[in-house]
Amino acid sequence: MSALPEEPRLVGVPGLDPQRLKRPSGTAGPHAASPDGAKPIVQPAKAEARPPLEIPTPSRFADPLFTSLILLAAISLFAIVGLIVMSLVTRSRESLQQFGWRFFVQSVWDPVAGQFGALPFIYGTLVSSLLALALAVPLGVGVALFNTEVCPRRLRSLLSFTVELLAAIPSVIYGLWGIFVLAPVLRKFVEPWLKANLGWTGIFTGPPFGIGMLAAGLILAIMVIPIVASITREVVMAVPSQQREAALALGATRWEMLRISVLRNARVGIMGGVILGLGRAIGETMAVTMVIGNTPQISKSLLAPGDTLASVIANQFSEATGSIYLGALVEIGLALFIITLIVNTLARMLVWSVTRGMPSRAHA
Repeated sequence: MSALPEEPRLVGVPGLDPQRLKRPSGTAGPHAASPDGAKPIVQPAKAEARPPLEIPTPSRFADPLFTSLILLAAISLFAIVGLIVMSLVTRSRESLQQFGWRFFVQSVWDPVAGQFGALPFIYGTLVSSLLALALAVPLGVGVALFNTEVCPRRLRSLLSFTVELLAAIPSVIYGLWGIFVLAPVLRKFVEPWLKANLGWTGIFTGPPFGIGMLAAGLILAIMVIPIVASITREVVMAVPSQQREAALALGATRWEMLRISVLRNARVGIMGGVILGLGRAIGETMAVTMVIGNTPQISKSLLAPGDTLASVIANQFSEATGSIYLGALVEIGLALFIITLIVNTLARMLVWSVTRGMPSRAHA
């Protein structure tokens, strides 16, 4: 015959009768104190019953409809680019058949005689864009380094807002500012000084008109600075902080730390930002059209007027008569589209090679 289990006894509470722990229903709560002054005995409260979670049943139509819509949105981008290319090729077919590749190496642009060559516009586009980069890259990189490494934290947001504000100003505003402010300053002060002191180089010769290749390069430089500064800022922020700390721990100065640890690791991304700024400078139209002079010529002097691929389309498209004339302008647009696409793709690849898709980190 098996022995009955013994009644559990409380150990550690002297003089406490287990029978007295049984309280009548409704007389004491879960923290009832013992009558002998011992510590209260905590009784666990019963967990409230919760209703079961309701799992929503998947809809038969919502998910497939949503997937189809976003897929259609993604495909539409490629369709738009394809339609643009097809339209440009179709509209410029007569010019392509008549001039071929000679169109890009001829320097004569005479709509009356039916002779069209894009070389002066290619030259003007390259010169004005390279001049803009030569002025904008040092300023843009300097602004980015100051914003990320030197600027007090409370002023960083203000400086970033100012840079973004420059990028948000419409190009026609830059053009008006160039006509009424920049061109008179160049004509009265800058260009005469450059002609008197650097005219022997052949780059600053001719009458100081105020409008010309130099004015276009300065306007483009101001418009490119926000792009170079923003991309450089993102790339510099992607450099691990351990690189900076290691350089400073070895006794490097701030300049040495920036040169060795930051700029060396970010140089590929900075180059991507520079090329992206080049794409903006190549495709800029309105501001350049208002200050470059719009003359289809190839001149060594930066003081002489010129023309670009974008500005010739803006100036002469509404005046084009005849299929060959119109086809030549559309062919210039096709060349500009291809150049801009290649430049922007190359820039994005260089930036991605440094950031590796890292999200942007804003400094407060």
